[in-house]
Amino acid sequence: MPGPVDTYLHGHHDSVLRSHRWRTAENSAGYLLPRLSPGARLLDVGCGPGTITVGLAGYVGEGHVTGIDAAEEVLVEARAEAARRRRRNVTFDVEDVYRLRMPDGAFDVVHAHQVLQHLSDPVAALVEMRRVCRPGGIVAARDGDYGGMFWFPQDAELDEWRDLYRRVAKSVHGEPDAGRRVLRWARQAGFTEITASASSWCYATPEERAWWGDLWAERLSHSSFAHQARGAGLATREDLERLATAWRRWASADDGWFLVPHGEALCQA
Repeated sequence: MPGPVDTYLHGHHDSVLRSHRWRTAENSAGYLLPRLSPGARLLDVGCGPGTITVGLAGYVGEGHVTGIDAAEEVLVEARAEAARRRRRNVTFDVEDVYRLRMPDGAFDVVHAHQVLQHLSDPVAALVEMRRVCRPGGIVAARDGDYGGMFWFPQDAELDEWRDLYRRVAKSVHGEPDAGRRVLRWARQAGFTEITASASSWCYATPEERAWWGDLWAERLSHSSFAHQARGAGLATREDLERLATAWRRWASADDGWFLVPHGEALCQA
């Protein structure tokens, strides 16, 4: 039977992909890197534009990394990233995380970054990820947690933005506070040997604030998130523009600071 049909809330507007292109193996999968070894076969689930995927390929030496995503359009960019960095041990393909076309035990490591929060059945996805991981291998998952985000200066309209984001995510059956739930989901998927951890991104320099603030201001005006918020009747165009202004106001604050927490789980298959 086919798996659930999920909606990727963020979509692939450039304001989203600029954020994804910033991600590297080092700043987004540091908890996993010490567990990688030369020759490993690694599956990167929900690879997006491939910057993390290609980075991981550098850690497995003569091994191989397979990046998968539900959207062919973003894999075009991922393949270009691999070519640009001259990584020949990485390939990309379209796959459904609920029904992977790989045999049991095909990989030593299965990795998913910021994927589970967008799924209506994250436990089923973890079960499938476990299936394609060899016994004794590693399934690794890292997800952000919107409820745990905090910032300075305080701004009532940024509080409103977070509340809106969480409501819109719930409207498409996602879980915006996924980070704190990763350990529970891993246990529900049948894993018994799990190392849980946390790490964060922090945006505090003028350049970081400008980049992060502009990304969210654009998402509120142009991305799939904006369309979903309006379509679900959760915000008007005027609401979104007002919240976009709040993001730019935060970005211009000399003492602006923003923290994004993530929950992580290394699970032995």
